[in-house]
Amino acid sequence: MQPPRFLLSNDDGFEAAGIQALAAALAALGEVWIVAPDREQSATSHAISLQRPLRIRQLGVRQYVVDGTPTDCVYLGLHHLLTAPPSVVVSGINHGPNLGNDVLYSGTVAAAMEGALFGYPAVAVSLCLSDSGPTRFVTEEFAVAAELGAKIAAAVASRPMQRGVVLNLNVPIVPRAALKGVKLCRLGYTDWSDSVSKRTDPRGKPYYWIGGDRAGVDNIADSDNNATAAGYASLTPIHYDLTDYRSFAQTRDLLIAGFEHAADNLGSGPLAYPPHPRA
Repeated sequence: MQPPRFLLSNDDGFEAAGIQALAAALAALGEVWIVAPDREQSATSHAISLQRPLRIRQLGVRQYVVDGTPTDCVYLGLHHLLTAPPSVVVSGINHGPNLGNDVLYSGTVAAAMEGALFGYPAVAVSLCLSDSGPTRFVTEEFAVAAELGAKIAAAVASRPMQRGVVLNLNVPIVPRAALKGVKLCRLGYTDWSDSVSKRTDPRGKPYYWIGGDRAGVDNIADSDNNATAAGYASLTPIHYDLTDYRSFAQTRDLLIAGFEHAADNLGSGPLAYPPHPRA
């Protein structure tokens, strides 16, 4: 049996501590291809560059940087750079959590999701660092996340999830011995403070800085926020299909003036997805 082949990307850039730690852990399990942004691309979500050219530089054997988004990197890796399809698309280790609704903004999650969109098993790995955490050099803080992320990627390579699923892993900042385990979680809600700062540039013109600190932890049972706060690594399966099947019945009952609802076969429960083509 051939060892797995991993396509690895991130949103913190090629030189980030997280991706280098994860690359080393994956290299012990199989062949690693790195295709990563040439600079930080945090919070770019699933942006793809359709209106400008992209440049690729090779830095080493199976190591490339792209002057684009994490999505660009995975797209180019899958359709241009890799000489054979990957077993798993892996993204991370992100320098900070991707919990709850963070996944809607995250370039880390988007890179993994791009792989899932094309039918590949995918894993996103994040370490719950604060904003003041390390950003360049490999430190012991990434060791646990790298070990766990690599083992989950290997597990998914041998037993793929359903098509379109990304396993979103968040690892708390605890010593290896203090990690309580891996807990299956739902997405929670990340409550960011409402913050817009108005400032003035050296030429006297106003500019604005949006965002702020996390304002609190949700009280949603079995959420990823609560699990990591309690010392567990959270593992959440997410899918690119954002359809809310719970709302089918209520949506059918909406009165839309002048229009009738066409018949559908969606039912009112979870939707079935085809099996993974590479299972």
